[in-house]
Amino acid sequence: MTLLFLILISRIYVVQVVEGAKWYDLAKKRWSTEETLVAKRGSIADRNGNVLAMDTIAYNVSVNPQVINDEELTEDIIDGLHDILGISKEELRKSVTAKKEDGNFVVHREIRNGGWQIDKTLADKIRKFREELSKEKKVYDVGIDLAENLKRYYPRDSLASQVVGYLDRDGVAMTGIEASFNEQLSGENGIIKYEKDGKRVQLAEGEVEYKPAADGQNIQLTIDSDIQRYVDEALQEIQKKYAPKSATAIAADPNTMEILAMANIPQYNPNEYWKNNANSYNHAIKSLYEPGSTFKIATLAAAVEEGVFNPDETYKSGRIKIPGIPNPIRDIKREGWGTITFLEGLKYSSNVAFVKLGYERLGEEKLRKYYTDFGFGQKTGIQLGNELKGSIRFQYPSEIANATFGQGVSVTPIQQVAAVAAVANGGKLLQPQIVKSITDPNTKTTTNIEPKVVRQVISEETSRKVGEYLEQVVSDQEKGTGKNAYIEGYRVAGKTGTAQKVDGTNYSTTKFVVSFIGYAPVDNPKIVVYIVVDEPNDSLVGGGTVAAPAFKQIVLKSLRKMGVAPNYAADSDSAAKEVTMTIPDVTELKVAQAKAELKAKAVNFELVGNGKTVLQQIPAAGSSVHPTQRIYLITEQKEKLAIPDLKGVSLRDALEITSLIGIRLIPEGQGFVVSQKEETLNNVRVLQVVLAPPNGTEGQGGTPAVGTDNAANETSDGNESAAGADLEANSDSNSSSSNDSAAE
Repeated sequence: MTLLFLILISRIYVVQVVEGAKWYDLAKKRWSTEETLVAKRGSIADRNGNVLAMDTIAYNVSVNPQVINDEELTEDIIDGLHDILGISKEELRKSVTAKKEDGNFVVHREIRNGGWQIDKTLADKIRKFREELSKEKKVYDVGIDLAENLKRYYPRDSLASQVVGYLDRDGVAMTGIEASFNEQLSGENGIIKYEKDGKRVQLAEGEVEYKPAADGQNIQLTIDSDIQRYVDEALQEIQKKYAPKSATAIAADPNTMEILAMANIPQYNPNEYWKNNANSYNHAIKSLYEPGSTFKIATLAAAVEEGVFNPDETYKSGRIKIPGIPNPIRDIKREGWGTITFLEGLKYSSNVAFVKLGYERLGEEKLRKYYTDFGFGQKTGIQLGNELKGSIRFQYPSEIANATFGQGVSVTPIQQVAAVAAVANGGKLLQPQIVKSITDPNTKTTTNIEPKVVRQVISEETSRKVGEYLEQVVSDQEKGTGKNAYIEGYRVAGKTGTAQKVDGTNYSTTKFVVSFIGYAPVDNPKIVVYIVVDEPNDSLVGGGTVAAPAFKQIVLKSLRKMGVAPNYAADSDSAAKEVTMTIPDVTELKVAQAKAELKAKAVNFELVGNGKTVLQQIPAAGSSVHPTQRIYLITEQKEKLAIPDLKGVSLRDALEITSLIGIRLIPEGQGFVVSQKEETLNNVRVLQVVLAPPNGTEGQGGTPAVGTDNAANETSDGNESAAGADLEANSDSNSSSSNDSAAE
């Protein structure tokens, strides 16, 4: 017995003293548990705070084949999950009967296709099925597990989807902002380590190690969801009518180069990216095109800056011979328009005119300098990944001559927009911006992205002159190739483009890239829009037919949304319809529904009252009003209403609104309200308003007076038809064509 106790005491000594530290560490591991605190990925929103990407709760489904087969539930599980998730029974059978190499069933198998990141509705159905099967079979565990997780959700589906990008099912950022700003959006997971008892309850006196999760940063884009929707609608119309291979549109503020909209067709839905994720490709920054005659804007700006463009000077159109090239360069109208002015050559989109200006007068060195200064052949620096830089090759005389009218060069749509924005804004090349600000939710700090000037390319005076010349390409309804982009009342500048695509080593006669780029208003540009359509189904149409009407639709709606008043009044009843709009009827609609309908139609409005339903609207439904006229939505009875801002409304509407509220109006002047002041006279509330006639300034209500500096009135004489002139022909010689000039 003594020997036995000596052995026992010796063993206790070894365990408690000699090996005590080792066993204590092992015990602590059994007591301790660790949990990962998942960081929330930052949200992506538009410039007005509308969320485009966010994290939401999701559920992952997995099965335990060992339990399922031990309890003989195989067929029940297959049938139930098939009905709920829509997964084929063959696929489910592989999962619920999965075995290890030793022949035993596995204890965990994820249902990846169809059972990964499901929503709460499907998860609830699985919970109900699991509960009912458990009761029916009288088993505690039926072998189906649901794990709560976070998944990326895109509440506006395909809106700006190529810009925003998407995450795959494993949470890997694939494209767009999601990929370019993945580090900022991701955040950092935290952990919590604590000691527990046998029932997994935390020990009150136990050690705790805690590192909180750092949520990802929130990104606000420069995109405007309303303008993005206008662009989407215009591209969808092009898709229906011309079924192109693809089409791209970019809208930007030329004064800051903030991107207001960027879209491509075909589109895709990032919530279901696996259906057509090939359409997530963003042609706006990743595809190269021969621009055709939209590129002539750069040549024109250079010629005006160098003083070699005289709008009244004449030349012989039709063809021009370049030394070293066997065949002449021709206009699309092969015989030309006779002897015409250079301004008419711009309107007709004459290739010969630009070869004379660029090749003969400016020369290789100056042309290269201006094209480079406008940003061609280099990345713009927009905050999106995989941007291409394009190329401008000046190896042979033919390449120099062809480049003057946009052939033999390759550019991205975003380069085109940045260059034309520089022409519009006074000559400053700006770096395009797609991100407006980044906010860190952990420190509550916001970093704003300011406009960045790259360089001054042309003077403000050149910018003004080029704008007036380009305006006549649109306003001249007889000769202007951009006449379909004309918006009655607004001064619009623009240029068409129709470029033949390279097919092997020669230029195709049936495959074209057609485009239109322009900005408005000319005297104070607020928006620049570029539309490029790759291979429309009709080889006889050009940029003026396909892209210009879409440009008009986007710009008109956008200017209305911005509250930009027309430069001058319509000169006929039919034309007046261009600068007026008919008010829709939103009475008796819920406020949210009414707001959505008015936003969709680019109608400015103001809510009066805090009610949930529109009781009355002023002006009344069906009224024809100025595009910038504010519509008042009355949502409460008059005794509860406050006085709204009446600036910009007519005296008639001001009287109607104040009468409805029950306040006396004292007007001074005529026209539209420019200021208001509430006072009390003889114990009666009155509202004094000052009215002034419209003067056409931005944001002013009513119909502006006719502008006296409208360059649309400066036209050149001529009798030739401009039919088909927007189709830019290539040189008869294809010896200088390159294989990568039209690469996509």
